[in-house]
Amino acid sequence: MSTLLEKHIVELLQERNEKAISLLYEHYGDTLYGVAFKVVRDSELAQDVLQESFVKIWKKSDSYDSSKAKLFTWLFRITRNTAIDKLRSVNTKSDKEIQIDVSDVYNLGIESIRPEFMDVKENLEKIEHKYHVVLDALFFQGMTQQEASDELNIPLGTIKSRLKIGLRELKKIYGNSMILLPLLILMS
Repeated sequence: MSTLLEKHIVELLQERNEKAISLLYEHYGDTLYGVAFKVVRDSELAQDVLQESFVKIWKKSDSYDSSKAKLFTWLFRITRNTAIDKLRSVNTKSDKEIQIDVSDVYNLGIESIRPEFMDVKENLEKIEHKYHVVLDALFFQGMTQQEASDELNIPLGTIKSRLKIGLRELKKIYGNSMILLPLLILMS
């Protein structure tokens, strides 16, 4: 690409002229798509990344500094970083979907409680309410930690802390007996 055309595109970007995006797409679109595709390895995701990149380029157009980087280098970095973020987002989303799919692992409905655990629910009443609520949600309502966090409107880190403290409090009630072992295994 000629330096003159590059300067023209930069000027249009800084003026917030929409023609800049058309020119960018025309001259850099295929190459930036290739950058995105190389990272995400999926054509639909790469298209999404390209679109998101152009939105970011438009929003950040006033931050471009030709003394720090060539236009293509700036476009490349935005596109590559957007692709990496998209890939992380997709991976995180699929991890959460997997967690939700296996949430039945924690489902200890009334019908599945064995007689030796029948008094656990009553002993929950003996510990502080904030721990009781978390343990009840996780063990008896079958929620994952994230689901309990969302449902109870309590940060995930607090759910985890209250789970540990709540289990410690129940351990004080039951002593070192093996009665809580299945519950501890379920939550580990």
